[in-house]
Amino acid sequence: AGTYVRNPPGSSHAPWCAAGCGLLVKHRQIEPPDLQQVSKHTRSTAWLPGVAAGLSVMPLHSNGGENVALVRWDPGTHFHRHTHWGGEEIFVVSGVFEDEQGLYPAGSWLRNPHLSSHTPFSTEGCVILVKTGHLAAL
Repeated sequence: AGTYVRNPPGSSHAPWCAAGCGLLVKHRQIEPPDLQQVSKHTRSTAWLPGVAAGLSVMPLHSNGGENVALVRWDPGTHFHRHTHWGGEEIFVVSGVFEDEQGLYPAGSWLRNPHLSSHTPFSTEGCVILVKTGHLAAL
């Protein structure tokens, strides 16, 4: 539980779990030049200070303009309005993530296109998986 795995194009694996589990799987998400395999145990990796009060970040992978990280939001955290250069995808791991468009409970998936903007916050706190910079206009 809590492991981030990134397998490059052309790799193979056979995941299993004796007790059953839930997996977030996103196929065809890696550009062919990015051949780095990544496996991080997020329950034993340190959180770093975020760019705003109430945010902590755990970088998971970076290649070119693409970045993947877990971001922990303390209850009551508000972030400034910002624009997503290259787009942004968010998966809500726990808690409730919010912005001016609505509330997104655990298990929600958001895809914000290149140059979209929002003003996110979390009233109760949350942990989100964020991927940025990979949806730039062609």
